[in-house]
Amino acid sequence: MKPLPSPEKIRALVAEHGSPILLLSTRTAVAQYRALQTALPRVQLHYALKPLPHPAIVTALKAIDGWYDLATAGEVDVVRGCGIDPSRCIHTHPIKRDKDIRYALDYGVTHFVVDNPFELPKFLPYKDKVRLLLRLSFRNKDAVCDLSLKFGVQPPEALALLRQAHGMGLDVAGTSFHCGSQLVSNQKFLEAITFCRQLFTLAALDGIILDTLDIGGGFPVPYTESMTPIDQYCAPINDLLEHHFPNIRLIAEPGRFIAAPSMTLVSSVMGKSERFGRMWYYLDDGLYGSFSGKLYDHCDYPFIPLSRIEGTAGPERLSVVSGPTCDSIDVMYNDIMLPDMQPGDLVVGPMMGAYTWASATEFNFFPKATVVVVD
Repeated sequence: MKPLPSPEKIRALVAEHGSPILLLSTRTAVAQYRALQTALPRVQLHYALKPLPHPAIVTALKAIDGWYDLATAGEVDVVRGCGIDPSRCIHTHPIKRDKDIRYALDYGVTHFVVDNPFELPKFLPYKDKVRLLLRLSFRNKDAVCDLSLKFGVQPPEALALLRQAHGMGLDVAGTSFHCGSQLVSNQKFLEAITFCRQLFTLAALDGIILDTLDIGGGFPVPYTESMTPIDQYCAPINDLLEHHFPNIRLIAEPGRFIAAPSMTLVSSVMGKSERFGRMWYYLDDGLYGSFSGKLYDHCDYPFIPLSRIEGTAGPERLSVVSGPTCDSIDVMYNDIMLPDMQPGDLVVGPMMGAYTWASATEFNFFPKATVVVVD
């Protein structure tokens, strides 16, 4: 977990901007990107905008010659607005409307992902402009979010789909996969890379020469538990890529790994109530806001009263933390030990950059947290 801003700075920022706020450190995002670059030196890291599509992150990565993974027209607009060269972008949503393809093409993106035969005809009008990546499905029960449930061709069917695309005159550049989000183990990466090597070889026997492998994302970050350091995590992945794909363009799509440590939530206590033998605290942010990832992303976050950071916290008791809306589902923490807090007291949530602000709503007319760039 990255160091937190000082309590004095946190209080000053709340005084200036109000609460709740999300403190965005672009330096942290860049440091995460560089750490993964060092761990996977031959891999082009295309930052996946989905978990945190904020222009400040896009611009910070532009300064270090970053690459980008887009999935929607809105994400195209973000990178276009930041002056990103479209040749540094790929479009990875496997299911697209014609207008989605045209919008990305008009910007200058040429690499797209497909995963089923119904998508192939959509590219025939543009076959002289596009290169396709065939996305494979590698189901993973150990992933926090199994991203091969909704997308990806089953491996035994992949060669037939490659042949079909090739036979239609489409340019298939290579294959892609995403083994799941927040992968504690790297084993599924190794399984998928090994299978893709076999597929590349079989495709070549049919005269289909593939030159690109996209290994997706899923690189883990430490929320409430420690994780294997990223250099150790990636070492066997890197070794296998060097062995199987020494002369192939390699791509990855890190999102959470870049975004999660880059933002810290600061929220305030709206009120309190003693209910069922526990103290309930009602914050000005909740499940419908920045804590949305607890629902959508199956994620938990560190939760720290500012008084604990300052060393002024008193005795703790069993407590419940809820959000501000008039909805009973809006509860973030049950049976959590907390010191006594009063209305107006601040709490801090580190590691809250991924799938928080991006998926927050303004349900019940509680506004989303304000993003404040702190460096």
